[in-house]
Amino acid sequence: MSAPVRGVLTQPHHDGSGLYVSDPAPRPGEQVRLRVAVPHAHPVQRVLLRSVRDGEPGFTAATAVHRTADATWWQVALTAHNPVTRYRFLLVGGPGDPVRHAWLTASGVHEREVTDAGDFQLVTHEPAPGWVADAVVYQVFPDRFARSGAERPAPPWAVRRGWDDPVSAHGPDTAREWFGGDLDGVTEHLDHVADLGATCLYLTPVFEGRSVHRYDAVSFERVDASLGGDGALQRLTAAAHRRGLRVVCDLTTNHTGDGHEWFRRAQADPAAPTAAFYRFTEHPGAYVSWLGVPSLPKLFHDSPALREALYAGPGSVVGRWSRPPFSLDGWRIDVANMTGRYREQDLAGDVARELRRTLAAAGAQTGREQWLLAEHGHDASGDLAGDGWHGTMNYTGFTRPVWTWLTPGEDGPGAHGLPYPGAPVPLPSTGGEQVVGTVREVLASAPWRSWCASTNSLSSHDTPRVRTVVGGGTCGGLPPGGPGTAGRDRHVVALALQATLPGVPAVFAGDEIGLTGTTGEHSRTPFPWHRRGEWDGELLAQYRHWFGLRREHVALRRGGLRWAHVQADSLTFVREHPAGSVLVHAARAAHPRVRVPLAALGGGPVRALTGGAVEVDGGDLVLPAGGPAAHAWSLPCTAPPWAAPGALPAPR
Repeated sequence: MSAPVRGVLTQPHHDGSGLYVSDPAPRPGEQVRLRVAVPHAHPVQRVLLRSVRDGEPGFTAATAVHRTADATWWQVALTAHNPVTRYRFLLVGGPGDPVRHAWLTASGVHEREVTDAGDFQLVTHEPAPGWVADAVVYQVFPDRFARSGAERPAPPWAVRRGWDDPVSAHGPDTAREWFGGDLDGVTEHLDHVADLGATCLYLTPVFEGRSVHRYDAVSFERVDASLGGDGALQRLTAAAHRRGLRVVCDLTTNHTGDGHEWFRRAQADPAAPTAAFYRFTEHPGAYVSWLGVPSLPKLFHDSPALREALYAGPGSVVGRWSRPPFSLDGWRIDVANMTGRYREQDLAGDVARELRRTLAAAGAQTGREQWLLAEHGHDASGDLAGDGWHGTMNYTGFTRPVWTWLTPGEDGPGAHGLPYPGAPVPLPSTGGEQVVGTVREVLASAPWRSWCASTNSLSSHDTPRVRTVVGGGTCGGLPPGGPGTAGRDRHVVALALQATLPGVPAVFAGDEIGLTGTTGEHSRTPFPWHRRGEWDGELLAQYRHWFGLRREHVALRRGGLRWAHVQADSLTFVREHPAGSVLVHAARAAHPRVRVPLAALGGGPVRALTGGAVEVDGGDLVLPAGGPAAHAWSLPCTAPPWAAPGALPAPR
């Protein structure tokens, strides 16, 4: 095991947030000011900005502009010359200083040469809608959320189930089990969504398909009748908008179902216009499909007609549903990592950019800016330059590291033997140092604002439930006799990280009351509205509390991220913002006591946000040593205003 990482606050720091970048979304050619906070414990004589312009690196000297009891702030100007301008800082020490030369990049401080892959990135592309950074997403799988009183026709493929019947984790019926939830049922329960603190409703596919998940669409022109049809979606979006909730829907740009009207026409006639949407190797029965699954023929975006039909322009599928009377607020794109990619062809960026143009035009017409979120199950950094997808589902930099930190492991109490997502091995258990290493590496791999427009999920319709991951049962749904307390404390720690780390929290409906599940299919449990006495009420209160803190403190929504202390069983970090900062301490178990110098936290008053007294000893804030538990404190921000006076005398 690696040694604990201590004294992280003694390292120089910069990130892409508004405390360190005067304008995180500049226009091409505009000049921004950058700042670096250099603690006195890491003495430097000079700070140089190295930026890359048209492929050529150059250096600019920074100026010391502000000093606090703990640090010196350096400032330098940078012109946004290219759409993505990469930069880093060279920290130069003097004779006798412990470090003579070090690079500060988005991945940390390095006393050696490092590649440009981890450099900071200043982006001039249009940013994500302003509302995204403040959002909390609530994900609904429509068939399993709520039934309205309306009579709905059962689809011809359906295997009928009662609302309290168990959900199959495996087997041929998993995709056909029909529980009868509908969109009017979602509308009837919007108060629950809003009371939780969510601001955005994300619906998995609502277009007609041949399975309960509907990722095998037979049409993009109509909402499935078993969900209530087009009228039900219109009623839902209108009701959500009246409550201030936004609505994001799911779209498959990579494939359709083999029953889709486009594919049927293509099979019937090789000369049909839609035949160019697909790739037949032997017409009509052999064709390219998603991962070789014949029921999901792959779409090929080198067809102008496909682009026009699906997402290019106001007459496309995306254009239609983005405008009144539906006025969607964005789209989550299924398997965006595969969209437009096949052998030598790679049109994924073209698809994303065209989608952005259509959404921008619709937003200009409706006044509702739309979010474009990409599903990537692994590293999405190569697709997040800022001109296409606004963000991604951050499984790599959030979900998997949090899971591996909070799982009891193969042999621990409550061990469950869950698979490691994306790998044919059991879910491992890792320490805090490995978690932070992954988070820092992922955040360094793409522009800061792309991660701020990405979602942080603890569970989704494609994964086990977080309550099962942390050791809280494997039954699927609520454990017999109620939720109990197994895994609750670690679940709350996971929730605290979800509410406080950079990115948009995304809650899979039912996580907040303690539902369990071992696979994605198993986790699609009908919401037990009629069994409220069995909900984990204490957990639900914690969700409201942590999302309330996020709503109350802008630092948790828009602040930077600075690690304060890391060891195997605890993670401590500061979200920094000019309006005030928040210190977060998350622990998976009891651990050696952590002390953080108050001077490094601004030196001002500290207020506990999660109960308990503030313990100060010898100039240090002493953090609780118990666990599993999560705590937060509000802090002053001692950074200089951007209109701060000019240069200070050079450090001696």
